[in-house]
Amino acid sequence: MSRQTTSVGSSCLDLWREKNDRLVRQAKVAQNSDLTLRRRQLAQDALEGLRGLLHSLQGLPAAVPVLPLELTVICNFIILRASLAQGFTEDQAQDIQRGLERVLETQEQRGPRLEQGLRELWDSALRASCLLPELLSALHRLAGLQAALWLSADRLGDLALLLETLNDSQSGASEDLLLLLKTWSPPAEELDAPLTLQDAQGLKDVLLTAFTYRRGLQELITGNPDKALSSLHEVASGLCPRPVLVQVYTALGSCHRKMGNPQRALLYLVAALKEGSAWGPPLLEASRLYQQLGDTPAELESLELLVEALNVPYSSKAPQFLIEVELLLPPPDLASPLHCGTQSQAKHILASRCLQTGRAEDAAEHYLDLLALLLDSSEPRFSPPPSPPGPCMPEVFLEAAVALIQAGRAQDALTLCEELLSRTSSLLPKMSRLWEDARKGTKELPYCPLWVSATHLLQGQAWVQLGAQKVAISEFSRCLELLFRTTPEEKEQGAASNCEQGCKSDVALQQLRAAALISRGLEWVASGQDTKALQDFLLGVQMCPGNGDTYFHLLQTLKRLDRRDEATALWWRLEAQTKGPQEDAMWSLPLYLESYLSWIRPSDRDAFLEEFRTSLPKSCDL
Repeated sequence: MSRQTTSVGSSCLDLWREKNDRLVRQAKVAQNSDLTLRRRQLAQDALEGLRGLLHSLQGLPAAVPVLPLELTVICNFIILRASLAQGFTEDQAQDIQRGLERVLETQEQRGPRLEQGLRELWDSALRASCLLPELLSALHRLAGLQAALWLSADRLGDLALLLETLNDSQSGASEDLLLLLKTWSPPAEELDAPLTLQDAQGLKDVLLTAFTYRRGLQELITGNPDKALSSLHEVASGLCPRPVLVQVYTALGSCHRKMGNPQRALLYLVAALKEGSAWGPPLLEASRLYQQLGDTPAELESLELLVEALNVPYSSKAPQFLIEVELLLPPPDLASPLHCGTQSQAKHILASRCLQTGRAEDAAEHYLDLLALLLDSSEPRFSPPPSPPGPCMPEVFLEAAVALIQAGRAQDALTLCEELLSRTSSLLPKMSRLWEDARKGTKELPYCPLWVSATHLLQGQAWVQLGAQKVAISEFSRCLELLFRTTPEEKEQGAASNCEQGCKSDVALQQLRAAALISRGLEWVASGQDTKALQDFLLGVQMCPGNGDTYFHLLQTLKRLDRRDEATALWWRLEAQTKGPQEDAMWSLPLYLESYLSWIRPSDRDAFLEEFRTSLPKSCDL
């Protein structure tokens, strides 16, 4: 009777094994199929078959002769499910836990042990494998999947402890994780073992590549390109899939750019472009390299190609039904050189660089294209580009208006400003409250009070270009009226609410006031009303003492009014200011405001100051 029962059990085991092997072969056939729908259907059928087989095996009491097959089926099921879903889930962690519990059941280790966490279960199961060597190979395969799951979840402490247990190491969790991975030596698969989709050695290779790459990229992001090089070179020289190789070459290019090796950086970026169809990251990095080299035409060409590349849907290769390196990599962080953003973000970088490099006509067209893209229903929202802080939608409008004015398209700029005012007019009654909320950190729109004011400022400049002086002065006055309503209170010493963003808002507010006062003052000068201009320039000096242009325009006006003593005193103050540290230099201004301030910056400043200095009495001269 016992012999008959053994025969029946052996017969069932053979049937279960045959089913596992058939389903693995089916998944491999699906993997090699060129027909997307067919390959997915075959893989899905294989997954359901493995699910049913696992349910049958786990419906019976755990038995040592069956456990190697059961653990193999668990591994195949997890591998196929994770590859189809392109990610791990909590269900797969539970599948691993159930497999470990079944191992302990054969050792009559039930009860409190089953309440342990996964880490403790692994420790117990691997100790049990010393008594059951036939389980060792399957357990190492399952451990490879556990390691992949923990690496993808960034649970590196748990992963280190698991590897120490696998390596039978007693050195403590402080040992280098990369060394632990390299030391791990999975047992060889037996020739007559059930078929697997991926063996333990294959999982180890994937883990090594993924972890080494993650470490190299993290070193690069944290500002250690020399350390990053070692890890990235190791990945590039190993078994690295092509999509990951594109990322590795791009990261190597970024390392060499930051280390001052532009030619080597360019070689890696060219290699990245040749390796695959994910051209976004290497093109963006190439634009950074050319900008660093001062090659503006090449930089802008790279950005134009980037916009085109992001307009084409990325067709990645069909995933293999394996745990692949890509599955264990996190999405690129904003600070990563591999984050190239969306088409609208790339378009904004291109438009802003054209504006910054004096290509106003190109900038205007790119900004209009960008606004059309953003306002289109297919991409209704706009998030900051890879280089923070990045503009919000109203600032994109303002930058576009600046580009149009600079390109001599004042009427188009007025139309754009009217559109922006129609969208922000609801903010006008709330501006004082918005400013206060922004200062307290209770709202996320600290620049709200500035947008409407800046719009009127740009409208004024557009009317100046059209020769409508009275309308321009009216717009500048409207801008100032709104700005003076939003006077921020003096900062309380040590007040926690004055965050960096609030400080930037205060600086932008001061510079915007200076720009409006100078602009209106210049129009008074143009109409021969130097007394009114003098009042605006004096107020500008008081409101924004860090803006040297207000001093210069005031000096010119005092000289024209023949107020020699006051002009001389002001000249000395201006001299002292140019030699001292520039106030607010640490705070970057919005691009639209930087551009506007460059317009009203006098081109003859140095020549005028030198002429004024030589006209001083010798007793006053240096």
